[in-house]
Amino acid sequence: MEPLIQPQDIPYLPRGVRLADDRVRGIRVLQAPERAMQLDQIGDAILSELDGQRSLAAIARALAERYQAPQNQIAADMRDFLTGLIERRMVFVKAAP
Repeated sequence: MEPLIQPQDIPYLPRGVRLADDRVRGIRVLQAPERAMQLDQIGDAILSELDGQRSLAAIARALAERYQAPQNQIAADMRDFLTGLIERRMVFVKAAP
């Protein structure tokens, strides 16, 4: 079975889904219509990079540089994390042009 997201694919937050601060609890959340998901620092770092322009591979490269971590490990972690959100329709993917 082919993964839901490939390195060249461009992940993005669809209309109606956004990152927000929950000031009462002091946490970051991913909000979608009628649901919300609490994010840890890693999830927030990944989702904050989704701009609808850069591929999964490009974002992994940027995060690897920022956090001085192995790019292949970051890419694998991102793919796993984003796959769950794609399945919940909280992240969409478009093919690279």
